[in-house]
Amino acid sequence: MTEAVLLVGGMGTRLRPLTVATPKPMLPTAGVPFLTHVLARAREAGIDHVVLATSYRSEVFAAHFGTGSGLGLAIDYVTEIEPLGTGGGLRNVAGLLSSGPEDPVVILNGDVLSGHDIAAQVAAHRAAGADATLHLTEVEDPRPFGSCPTDGSGRITDFLEKSSQPVSNKVNAGCYVFARRVIDAIPAGRPVSVERETFPGLLRSGAFLLGHVDQAYWLDLGTPAAFVRGSCDLVLGRLGSPALPGEVGESLVLPGAVVDPTARIDGGTTVGARCVIGAGAVVHGSVLMEGGVVGEGSVVRDSALGRDAAVGAGCVLADAVLGDHAVVGDGNELLSGARIWNDVHIPPDAIRFSSDRSPA
Repeated sequence: MTEAVLLVGGMGTRLRPLTVATPKPMLPTAGVPFLTHVLARAREAGIDHVVLATSYRSEVFAAHFGTGSGLGLAIDYVTEIEPLGTGGGLRNVAGLLSSGPEDPVVILNGDVLSGHDIAAQVAAHRAAGADATLHLTEVEDPRPFGSCPTDGSGRITDFLEKSSQPVSNKVNAGCYVFARRVIDAIPAGRPVSVERETFPGLLRSGAFLLGHVDQAYWLDLGTPAAFVRGSCDLVLGRLGSPALPGEVGESLVLPGAVVDPTARIDGGTTVGARCVIGAGAVVHGSVLMEGGVVGEGSVVRDSALGRDAAVGAGCVLADAVLGDHAVVGDGNELLSGARIWNDVHIPPDAIRFSSDRSPA
């Protein structure tokens, strides 16, 4: 048995209003909850037992995935009562792992979309006899991430979390393989950060941290723009997923949606069930969740519409987010990162910009 822990307890604050009622890992992404893609890829890599470390809206996970049998997995759930951080969350679920002290346990973050080879990372961990093996990816600007310089053998020599002066462009990509005993050694009953406490502490103690560099597709879905981009990339086939509920292409239109034949849907757009797209509308590179409406002649680009959100006729949305049940009346323009909260109604022609700023 190969086991994994998925850290899915975050509140997804940066993604609000989409996460007001829905945990970030459960947001519809290319037609299914994002976590479905992660779990399906874990199963492909040979993982058969997963423990979900939950906190925010924890009941949603079990209600959707149940025992995990539908994905060929055995899934257990642990709910944090108080926030414990990444390391504390791991230690909190240790009692549900059946692995022996030296067995590898895969740790995945529930907000990272990655095409890297999990099985190859586990194999590298075993072959090297490492205490922990980190998936590393190379980025142009490592400052927002954990910088991980390595020596010639791939051994990590330092771990600098979000440093203003990083010494390497190799960064922590958020997938780890731990020897089970490393998880058991994390202090119990208090918040612990693996990035700021566990990894630096292991390095100080002389533990062997291996860097597994893999330059496959990788994206942190922590912002609305990244969430939309990740969903579109899955639909376009830029990253494969066995959980995609349809063929790759310019759009994914789910059963029950109604799209006028004169509308144009492209750029990896997902159109959810019960959605209605009006005549002459253009929807490009966007995510429309269940029950979304785009009125006649409207243009929606690089945007996300929550459940039962509605855009009236003749509107322009670009890089905008509408929460669940939000309504934008006819003739409005929402540009440059606009966010409309759940249940908010904007009257017709309330927000307009000059035509040279319109993306239509």
